[in-house]
This record gives sequence, C-alpha cells and structure tokens, in this order.
Amino acid sequence: MSVDYDTFAREWEAAWNSHDLDRILSHYSNDICFRSRKAVALVGAGELHGTDALRAYWGHALEKQQDLEFKVQHIFKGHQMMVITYLNHRGVRAAETLFFDEEGIVNQASACHEAN
Repeated sequence: MSVDYDTFAREWEAAWNSHDLDRILSHYSNDICFRSRKAVALVGAGELHGTDALRAYWGHALEKQQDLEFKVQHIFKGHQMMVITYLNHRGVRAAETLFFDEEGIVNQASACHEAN
C-alpha cells in the first residue's frame, strides 16, 4: 500500500490538535515501537511498545499541556517512511520519523525535540 504522505501529515496534525487519543492512536499499529526522550520524564522509559503504552504516555502529556498544538512545517518523504517537522504551541521545533507497514499504519516512530 502506498501512503499519501501529505494527507497523512494533515490528518496527523489535526488528530493531535483535537486532543482525541483514539484519533491520534488510529495512525499507529497495536505493536508500535515509539522512542522519545520526553517519555522518560512522564512514564520512566524512552522506548514504548504498543498502543496501551502510548495511550498512557500521551494521555499524561495531554493532561499536562491542555493547550498543546502542533503546526506541521515540513514533510520529508521516503520509502514506506516519512519525517514530519513541526512547531508546538511553545514554539519548540520537533521532528517525528514514522515507518509504515504494508497497510499504511505506523509501526515504528521516534520523536526528537529541539533543546529548550
């Protein structure tokens, strides 16, 4: 399956800005592997496995940042993968690297944030 990266990025941004965890998680496979240094402070691990772990992490993050908003800046397209760069509500730049399975669902992802 071929992913329409531009459409995915718009839907990904809209899902995050809705703060609807089910909508956000709909982009990720049940066996997702996600890495982020920001997760360490909130859930004690920088590598999370499965949507239950992501729900716990992102649910906690959304509770702490009720004004959270992302604005996609750039989309870099690769073979069954993409990088989205964006600004958050505090003006911090970040990048997410997303790897897609054959169904067009993210099965590996990592987030990197500009030092703030």
